[in-house]
Amino acid sequence: MQFLFRLFQSSKNRAFAKELTNVLGFSPKHLALYKTALSHRSLREGTDENNERMEFLGDAVLSSIIAHYLFKKYPYKGEGFLTEMRSKMVNRQKLNEIALKMGLKKITLYNRYDNGLNMSQIFGNSLEAVVGAVYLENGYKHTQSWVEKRIILPYLFMDDLEGIDINIKNKLYGWANKNGKTVDFATVDEKLENGRRLFTIAATLDGEIVAEAKGFNKKEASQIAAQLALEKLGL
Repeated sequence: MQFLFRLFQSSKNRAFAKELTNVLGFSPKHLALYKTALSHRSLREGTDENNERMEFLGDAVLSSIIAHYLFKKYPYKGEGFLTEMRSKMVNRQKLNEIALKMGLKKITLYNRYDNGLNMSQIFGNSLEAVVGAVYLENGYKHTQSWVEKRIILPYLFMDDLEGIDINIKNKLYGWANKNGKTVDFATVDEKLENGRRLFTIAATLDGEIVAEAKGFNKKEASQIAAQLALEKLGL
């Protein structure tokens, strides 16, 4: 029985390693490191088992790499421009989009029966944690090269980002003011999901709901609701 269990675990590890290699573009040496980076606290509550500490590290490393990339790319731009561009590149929604495109959702270990998690931004957190794992395994220089090759160049297009208003809500408010409309954001639901508060925020136009979004904080949910509202309005 133990032999069969070990065989099953070995088969699972090989499948995980293969999918992880496809995402990373290289074969990781320390598989356990990446399993921790891809483990959400909905399955593993211990701070040494889930990815929250590694997400903290990866966030700092990623921010540093992107700051250096922007510093080199825009030698004549000021601090304000560089700061705003970095914010556009590392905001939670953008990182979540990139993580989904990279295929991280498939290999992230989380409670798949929790619909709130399926619709949240946890995969962007996983991406930051993976950056932390790459850094711990290979050091800063390798991680810098990997981030530029696997994240920045394929998914972050500078010309497009330059034209994006970082505060989506402001864009919606601006359109409403020009057209004599009233925009508001209201909390329509709040509940506990695995020990965390999940908010449902509605974007309203003249009192009528245009779009709703969920998030583990009100700011995140309202930004997503604003983006959905802009899309519905064709803006």
